[in-house]
Amino acid sequence: MVQLEESHISFNEITMAQQGLCRRWLQLGVLSLGLAGLFALLLVLSRTPGSEAFFPWVDFFRTALVVHVDQSVLIWFLSMTGLVWSLLIPPSQRRLLWQRIAFVMALSGTLGIALSAFFGEGAPLMNNYVPVLQRPLFFYALGLFGLGIAIQALLVFSITRRGFQLTGRIRLPALAALTLSVAVVMSIAALATAWLQMPEGVEGQGFYEYLFWGGGHTLQFAYTQLIMLAWLLLAFYSGVRIPLDGRWFVWLLLLGVAPVLLVPLVYGMYETVTLDSRTAFTRLMQYGGGLAVIPVGLVLTWGLFKSSGPDAIGRPLRRSLWMSLLLFFAGGFIAMFISGVNTIIPAHYHGSIVGVTLALMGLAYLLLPKLGYAPVRGRLADLQPWIYGYGQLIHISALAVSGAMGIQRKTAGAAQGLDSISAKVTMGVMGLGGLLAVVGGILFVWIMLQAFRQGSRP
Repeated sequence: MVQLEESHISFNEITMAQQGLCRRWLQLGVLSLGLAGLFALLLVLSRTPGSEAFFPWVDFFRTALVVHVDQSVLIWFLSMTGLVWSLLIPPSQRRLLWQRIAFVMALSGTLGIALSAFFGEGAPLMNNYVPVLQRPLFFYALGLFGLGIAIQALLVFSITRRGFQLTGRIRLPALAALTLSVAVVMSIAALATAWLQMPEGVEGQGFYEYLFWGGGHTLQFAYTQLIMLAWLLLAFYSGVRIPLDGRWFVWLLLLGVAPVLLVPLVYGMYETVTLDSRTAFTRLMQYGGGLAVIPVGLVLTWGLFKSSGPDAIGRPLRRSLWMSLLLFFAGGFIAMFISGVNTIIPAHYHGSIVGVTLALMGLAYLLLPKLGYAPVRGRLADLQPWIYGYGQLIHISALAVSGAMGIQRKTAGAAQGLDSISAKVTMGVMGLGGLLAVVGGILFVWIMLQAFRQGSRP
């Protein structure tokens, strides 16, 4: 049986300068998760009786929620994307200068978004994909982060033929980096097009809903490319027997990014502020989002069942892969039952989003030795993917059942309508699963901080 070989999955030799940049992007990703956890704690505290003495801001709960979502999804995912790009962008003095500029912009934007919760005035808006705070500092910071990512994405197009091939075989990480860049650049272009097409008079939450709708949908294709790369790396380096030649994965990566080439067509056919435009992007993701990720996931799942257990270093990688596959496809399965505006919707996207997060956590563990740190091993690292993954699985399962009972999304307290014992029990289970997931997230940040504190290996 033909299997994936190391020549398909290997990286180029990493220079010391590249290694330093990669470490910074990895540290930025961990910082964003740490900030997301801090704001998750503030979410809880802001709803505690008497908290108004400590949180005098109007509607601090939703303010903290905006920052939490942006840090835990947008910034975390794109920081890890920046790390992948840094591993593969050809080193040169000029490119390294631009990469450093891009990183400083991304770091400044990350910190600015967090600080914007405490400075300035302006209501939080819970629009899809990139919720916003209507404050100058927030928008400057978001723009700065986006510009840093855009510079890093454009530098990927300088990958040479040598960077793509080894012994005549295409390196999957280099190809994935290129497809990631295509999807991210297309997403930024969609955002710019939506802004230019926006008619006068559209404001408030509706403005940002339409502004980020097309770009947000397009960005999901970048995330699926990222998760496929992470799955392949985790599988290969944890000893999974992958029953396909690398050439198949080349075509699957190309197939995965192909739908984003239709994005200009959508904007050419429909104006931004129309139901047709919104529907077109929904259908694009609905029918195009799984073209590649589903077969890749099925192949790797088959390989997992056919493979023997990993060694101590591979165990956290293998468990991260298992839980990522389970959560990602559980989120996709739940999506088939969406009807109305209830908690089945957040059950779906929490499953898929956490699937990506678990894959990236495993990728972070995998890359630590390649960046000069000691590999993670031990009981804590072994348990972390289980705790985080099973906690989220309980969380989304309870959300899905609650939605089937008619409990509406984006409600809290008495507004949830928890009139029956079963509804109260289900939402209680949801909270327990969420708490378990928070513990798993804290453990990941702790493990990574310990690795950073110990420093590079001699």
